[in-house]
Amino acid sequence: MNTAMTDSLDRLYDQVIAAKGADPAVSRTAKLLRAGRPKMAKKLAEEAIEVVIDAMTGERDAVIRESADLLYNLVVLWVSADVNPQEVWDEMSRRERLFGLAEKVPKKLVETNGRRKVVLLESRRSRKRR
Repeated sequence: MNTAMTDSLDRLYDQVIAAKGADPAVSRTAKLLRAGRPKMAKKLAEEAIEVVIDAMTGERDAVIRESADLLYNLVVLWVSADVNPQEVWDEMSRRERLFGLAEKVPKKLVETNGRRKVVLLESRRSRKRR
């Protein structure tokens, strides 16, 4: 794996950890961490969708910008879920040894505890004005 990439994500992870104690009025990261995991997951999903839309419309520069946002929100969610980047790098190394880095692990080989539980994400409710 590109060490510059892992170094950048490791530094971002450390900065997100440091932001846990920051003032949410000043730090967007602190505000997002305090908003809770459903909000973090929603932000991550929104960024992923933006990357997909930009890729489908051929907006290369937008794909780059939105990918950086996607990685930021992924790292924030890792911090919330107590996942260290090294654990992800280790899993990627394991998969590379078994299947090659550019291959996805076949679902039948992934150990799971049955189906994943469906979790509702925070929704935007429109309030009627009177």
